[in-house]
Amino acid sequence: MSNIQNKVVIITGASSGIGGATAKDLASKGAKLVLAARREDRLKELQEEIQNNGGQAIYRVADVTSREQMEDLAAYALEQFGKIDVLVNNAGIMPQAFMFKKKVDEWDQMIDVNIKGVLYAIAAVLPSMRERKSGHIINISSVAGHNIYPGGTVYCGTKHAVRAISEGLRQEEAMSGTNIRVTNVSPGAVSSELIETTSDPEMKAGLDEFYKVAIDAERIASAISFAIEQPSDVGINEMIIRPTVQVG
Repeated sequence: MSNIQNKVVIITGASSGIGGATAKDLASKGAKLVLAARREDRLKELQEEIQNNGGQAIYRVADVTSREQMEDLAAYALEQFGKIDVLVNNAGIMPQAFMFKKKVDEWDQMIDVNIKGVLYAIAAVLPSMRERKSGHIINISSVAGHNIYPGGTVYCGTKHAVRAISEGLRQEEAMSGTNIRVTNVSPGAVSSELIETTSDPEMKAGLDEFYKVAIDAERIASAISFAIEQPSDVGINEMIIRPTVQVG
């Protein structure tokens, strides 16, 4: 039996891309899924697909930038399934532009989604995980959390923050003896809707060219499943996953 069987997994940003692919992969291995995103039509469609294939999934429309909605999401998971085994902190946006263009609203949005959203979701699930002395928090960072490049300065800053949060949380829970595992996943170019959040025409053209080498979201989903499947005394703490031909 897979170590994923019957685990209750919350996935944010589940309506597309890595989130959707991860939901399908984990469902096929027997996980009980709690899907969260802002687009209810997409969530319903994903839930129906999973159920039609014999899996278990419920959903809740939720915005990660709302602390209250993240708390409600965790409460819903506990109400329906009695526990939370895994959080896949996947929701994120990637608007790219040089800083002199002063897209400050986009900076604020990235901070709210990519950093505060991650923190709100962690805060929502951590108490019940600590009470059970069991859990796994998987944060989706990016290769931009390891590198910095022109036009992606603020995005890189948010993804460096996700890495720091992941490592800090790992150390805190390790020293506390709670058996909570933390995995930071840093994808490179992956086929998804992520690049569509870039409004700057020049940067968007560059991203479209760069992402011609993108790998399928299912590749990241497989890596997430691998981390979850490990025995409870093993923590896969950091994963960097690029297309083989990606340089940066």
